[in-house]
Amino acid sequence: MKIRQISIFLENRPGSLSALCRTLADAGVNLSTLMLSEAGEFGLLRIIASDADKAQTVVEKAGYAATTSEVVAIQVPDKPGGLAAVLTALDSHQIPVEYMYAFAQRSGRDAIMIFRFGDLDRAIAALKEAGFGVCGAIDLF
Repeated sequence: MKIRQISIFLENRPGSLSALCRTLADAGVNLSTLMLSEAGEFGLLRIIASDADKAQTVVEKAGYAATTSEVVAIQVPDKPGGLAAVLTALDSHQIPVEYMYAFAQRSGRDAIMIFRFGDLDRAIAALKEAGFGVCGAIDLF
């Protein structure tokens, strides 16, 4: 149920993002979703690819600094209050959300969102207990 995400550090300058994306594309790596944030002179690109091992190898061979982490894909009801319901289910378990972003795919009537929690296992258990769908990599790709 956990999905491997690759976080890549990029210089915050014109062309650095397109160069990385071109490198991945040339290697045949398909990006399923991503999130980019900036912090001054550098940016942090978080990606999920259908072949995480290949993506990580390509990124590192190209000389980018990268780390991996585990995230969770959650089915969030695509209606007013859907996200609030997911977050409320975590409140009683005191599980903090470190960050989240949208996945570029829907599952039936639900949206898919990527979450990073302080305690992934407890978060998964709490969300399942509350009736929310937790997707594995095989469900997304």
